[in-house]
Amino acid sequence: MRIGADSMAARFGSLPYPSSIRTHYTIMTAALSLIFLTTVGAGFDTLVRDNVRYRVFRETERVATQWSARVRDAEVPTVLPSSGEVVLIQLADSRGHVLRSSEAAAGRPALTANRPPADDRFQEVTQCPPGGPCVMLTAVRVTPTSNSSYVYAGLTQPPILAGHWLEVGIVTGALLILCLVTWMAWSLAYQILGPVECIRVRMSEITGSDLSLRVPQPPGRNEIAMLARTANLTLNRLEAAVRQQRRFASDASHELRTPLAGLRSRLEEALLYPQEVDPHDAIRGALSTADRLEAIINDLLMLARLQATDSPPPECVDLRALVTEVTAARSGRVPVHVHALPEVRVRGSRIQLMRVVENLLANAQRHADTRVDVTVVPQGRQAVVTVADDGDGIPPQDRERVFARFTRLDSARRRDPGGSGLGLAISREIAEAHAGTLEVEDSPRGACFVLRLPTSNDARQELVS
Repeated sequence: MRIGADSMAARFGSLPYPSSIRTHYTIMTAALSLIFLTTVGAGFDTLVRDNVRYRVFRETERVATQWSARVRDAEVPTVLPSSGEVVLIQLADSRGHVLRSSEAAAGRPALTANRPPADDRFQEVTQCPPGGPCVMLTAVRVTPTSNSSYVYAGLTQPPILAGHWLEVGIVTGALLILCLVTWMAWSLAYQILGPVECIRVRMSEITGSDLSLRVPQPPGRNEIAMLARTANLTLNRLEAAVRQQRRFASDASHELRTPLAGLRSRLEEALLYPQEVDPHDAIRGALSTADRLEAIINDLLMLARLQATDSPPPECVDLRALVTEVTAARSGRVPVHVHALPEVRVRGSRIQLMRVVENLLANAQRHADTRVDVTVVPQGRQAVVTVADDGDGIPPQDRERVFARFTRLDSARRRDPGGSGLGLAISREIAEAHAGTLEVEDSPRGACFVLRLPTSNDARQELVS
């Protein structure tokens, strides 16, 4: 990909290209507008000129035709009267001598030396005498004979055809329109790309150490607004991922420091005082500490996988069978009693849900006095798994704190000094990954953990969304 970019840069690097999209867009719009206006202006000029020329020649042809008929009928007065705009009328013989003329054409030589032939009696002529205005006229042959006379009817060329003020007006109007279109394109490009520039500036201010900034989000649902919204969602995910990474590093360094220090001190003591320290005791203590380190690392890796990777493909899980299987595999001083209804199914990862049940059972057996009760029942669109013990219970002020990482109450430290304090945190993460909840609720005696998961159909919709 880099090679392609370099070759493209080498190919186009020497070509002049606007550095700004706004400038490029404006230049392209102006160029296209100029081509369009030039085409339209040229077409309009041609259309106007052809229309005026057609109207003039039709009028002169009408007058020439009338006088040609009157000449054949020998009804020609001495002075030919004008007819509307056509004031230049002449009757000439076969040699071009003027026999009769209108008052405006009196004393003038023949308007044209053109003599239409017998097979083409009507001819349109534009005559421009030296030092005078051009005349647009129609020459008509009166009879097909060789000595036929001719009628010329014409008028002075209209100013719109005589000069170039039409072209000047068209060019002026086109330039004004071109300037207006260019200004509108420049302004529109700013309105479109202005938010993009604001997004670019804000993105340049965001650093790895500070991901709290967000790009400005314009209103509406256009492409720019959707881009800003997507950028902010991406920044939210990135900030959450970085926060989780930092939290993982902080938790790992905090929890691993103490057992590592204890392991190091045991081994150093065994090396420094070999006569006073039993090596077997030192090795057993080191193995115990290594076991605790392994448990902490495994739990931390489980949390990292839950937060950083996609969930495995969901499957239909029978909670009654799952709880029964987990309970049967456990052994402990406190018996577990299962009360489950059949056909309570959810969709999710069977292995992860087994981990939740195992963590809740281990926690309940650790704090129970005589028994642990597990119930699995459907409740509306949810499947509810309740794990209750008859121990001392959890104070209301600590019911949310027990789900925090590495949080261990005094009773937990007393009953299980080697625990990692991550079991309940992992259980809640798995529950939330399955669109469910895990809470501590009121109980007549002991602690009562309640896991709620969407049933099979609802879970499918939640996991897809």
